[in-house]
Amino acid sequence: METPLGKTGKTPAFTLDSRQAWVRLGLALVIGSIGSVGMWSVVVVLPTVQAEFAASRGGASLAFTMAMLGFGLGGVVTGKLTDRFGIVAAIAAGIALIALGYAGAGLSTSLWQFTALHFLIGAGASATFGPLMAEASHWFERYRGLAVTIAATGNYLGGTLWPPLVNWGSATIGWRATHILIGAFCAVSMTLVVLLLRAQMRGHAATSHAAAPPPKIDLQLPTNTLTALLCVASIACCVAMAMPQVHIVAYCGDLGYGAARGAEMLSLMLAFGIISRIGSGFLADRIGGIRTLLLGSVAQGVALLFYLFFDGLGSLYVISAMFGLFQGGIVPAYAIIVREAMPAREAATRVGIVIMASVLGMSFGGWISGVIFDATGSYAAAFVNGMAWNALNVAIMLLLLLRARRRGPRVAMA
Repeated sequence: METPLGKTGKTPAFTLDSRQAWVRLGLALVIGSIGSVGMWSVVVVLPTVQAEFAASRGGASLAFTMAMLGFGLGGVVTGKLTDRFGIVAAIAAGIALIALGYAGAGLSTSLWQFTALHFLIGAGASATFGPLMAEASHWFERYRGLAVTIAATGNYLGGTLWPPLVNWGSATIGWRATHILIGAFCAVSMTLVVLLLRAQMRGHAATSHAAAPPPKIDLQLPTNTLTALLCVASIACCVAMAMPQVHIVAYCGDLGYGAARGAEMLSLMLAFGIISRIGSGFLADRIGGIRTLLLGSVAQGVALLFYLFFDGLGSLYVISAMFGLFQGGIVPAYAIIVREAMPAREAATRVGIVIMASVLGMSFGGWISGVIFDATGSYAAAFVNGMAWNALNVAIMLLLLLRARRRGPRVAMA
């Protein structure tokens, strides 16, 4: 059993899947919902910032790119911090970066300063995603898949709650004051919740994995090779995922439905993505992470195919809801696979590496879809491109599933 080490070095009693574990998970969900503001605020203030600095849309958009870059690289660093010093230390570092980034962004006097500071904001937000998923996996055995997906849901909850709040603040007191207040709020509220989490974990520095059960499945692959395969799979599925998520608003505009309709479809995707994440957690606890990810990837490919043949307004709403329902559980499934197939002591670092790959896939997917549209004058070829990348993801998951079947699961001994 994985147990927390207290300050004295003794091992306090902690039971996997216990009430205490669920309390920890609830606190992790709150932390993830607050800290995920770093992924959403820049999208809301983009037009205002562009106008104030007299910048081009592309120049202003670089802030989002920097936030994503910080999120990807930061996930690896905060993952290493979690594996070595514990989740409390990783979140504390994230809080400091978020507070500094937002305060600096609110006081920035030029666009390059605003853009550069979003790297810090993204890096801080990263501590509330991958590391939290990995840490939550150590608190559960029977409900591990559900726990990981609940921890990941904080990102989508933040995407639902933060944009209207940021928009209201920017319209009421200005975007600069709003950014400074966001930094202060995150610093205070997240610190309080992290202190509660630390108390629930009895003040331990890190989780001891000395008595952790061995991996549930043996894929007969070196850990680095498996990590590389998961990274390629993550890039592939996220290139496909980015096509509707990044371009649905522009697509609706091209079809004559207007940007507002596209924004509604994007919100619909995120809302159904929450349902998908929770549902995939239940599924993973029954059939495993590889099968869960494979089903989600196949379903995502089907939704992309529907986009090719149906472009009516009602059809697009339905397909967008389907897409959100199919894809929401894919990224958390990688964390579940890491915990099923890799040593517990490396979980947060490995999850951070795979999450970084998913960020690269989303960034590349959004860009290449735009390039394809510019070259063809239509999104049809971009949807086909997404399906091709999705097929690569399916192929890798099938390979891993076949290897797991040949060897079979190992019996975990506490």
